[in-house]
Amino acid sequence: MVYITRIERFNAAHKLWVDEWTEEQNFAMFGKCSNKNWHGHNYTLHVTVKGRPDPVTGFIIDVKKLSTIIKEQVVDHLDHSNLNLDVPFIPKGMQPTTENLVLVIWERLTEALRPYPCQLHAIKLWETETIYAEYYGE
Repeated sequence: MVYITRIERFNAAHKLWVDEWTEEQNFAMFGKCSNKNWHGHNYTLHVTVKGRPDPVTGFIIDVKKLSTIIKEQVVDHLDHSNLNLDVPFIPKGMQPTTENLVLVIWERLTEALRPYPCQLHAIKLWETETIYAEYYGE
């Protein structure tokens, strides 16, 4: 099995907040991420697919096509958006944490990759240079 990773980037704002909690409770749990005026991140998304290289092209998938799929299914929706308000595939009420984002990104890409001879292996989403979440579909 061969694995290949495509990296894309996007910028987005969000706020981590539980409506039923007080401002003090939200700040105690989420710190600066509970800022009532939102805050943003420069995200880096790693999408890894796996498969056997085509005997003629040598590709698992044409990485330009993979880039287009990632942009159409994920980046175009998330880039310069408010993750709490603007993205239809993020369920209302779901905290837009990096952990939850890898789950919704996985769902979008799994479906979009069905016609191709590769399989989604991993999603890794960097929120900052020191924090990332990864998901393998488990």
